[in-house]
Amino acid sequence: MKNHTHTTRRQFLATAGLLAAGSLSPAFSKPILKTFKKRQFKLCLNPGIIGVKTTQKELLDMAIAHGYEAIISLPNELMNFTEEELQAFRKKMKQNKISWGSTNLPVEFRRDEARFKEDLQKLPTAVQALKRAGATRMNTWVLNGDNALTYNANMKQHADRLRECAKILGEHNIRLGLEYVSPKTIMTRFKYPFMRTMAEARELISIIGEKNVGLVLDSFHWYCAEDTTEDILSLDKNDIITCDINDARTDLSRDEQIDGTRELPGATGVIDLKPFLSALVEIGYDGPIRAEPFNKTLNEMDNEAALKATHTAMAKAFALVE
Repeated sequence: MKNHTHTTRRQFLATAGLLAAGSLSPAFSKPILKTFKKRQFKLCLNPGIIGVKTTQKELLDMAIAHGYEAIISLPNELMNFTEEELQAFRKKMKQNKISWGSTNLPVEFRRDEARFKEDLQKLPTAVQALKRAGATRMNTWVLNGDNALTYNANMKQHADRLRECAKILGEHNIRLGLEYVSPKTIMTRFKYPFMRTMAEARELISIIGEKNVGLVLDSFHWYCAEDTTEDILSLDKNDIITCDINDARTDLSRDEQIDGTRELPGATGVIDLKPFLSALVEIGYDGPIRAEPFNKTLNEMDNEAALKATHTAMAKAFALVE
């Protein structure tokens, strides 16, 4: 995210030379039974991912003005709020029925040990800022390959490092979500493939063994991994920390999709969001759902246009299950 100083997945892939330019592929999912439950998840504003630069206070005003139901937290700003500022901010959130979404884990655990340890030492400060503000979620992503570590070695390193992060978060009742990254266009560029499916992500979470660790469920990765609605229905609502929805490109097959170029939810219809969201309704997921399109056209819009376009797309997707 543009609001954070640590590496985003788009930045990581760009610097690693993994964003490449590219069959219409239908969405892969089986129908589920109609549900009469009401959706409980929240339409969350994640500004950096749609090209909107803003402060924490401005973010709340944007959410209120455009009808969002949740906002991400920005710990680097929250830690500098006075007690009076924070109480006024939280009161404004409550009055407008805005809840907290999730924020990125500010720890680079994918690189060398020295960088990991350096970031880990700073983590308690960010976590304390979230706790003070009443925010309870952090998230990160796991790359699906490596040039030095075999699958098992990579699994061990991820489990060991993320366990250390999770323990720090757990001391302050913060939950950590892990996002599996599915595109084969990324995985095949590494010597050693790594996890790219929900099942493998759940294995990593099991090995970590901390109760506050769960999934980041992303419709794009769910689609690229050929995961199904049954996979979502196998989850408890508390297994999901946060969720992202988006659409895939029509000019690329499932295996050709590129992580850094997506579309807003419902833009192409390649990803069938109705069964995806219906499954979330069925299990009672009540957390945040964000748009994560990684879309150049959207990023080049002015703030107001980007906010409106994103909310319109999200609301239309939510209407599929309302």
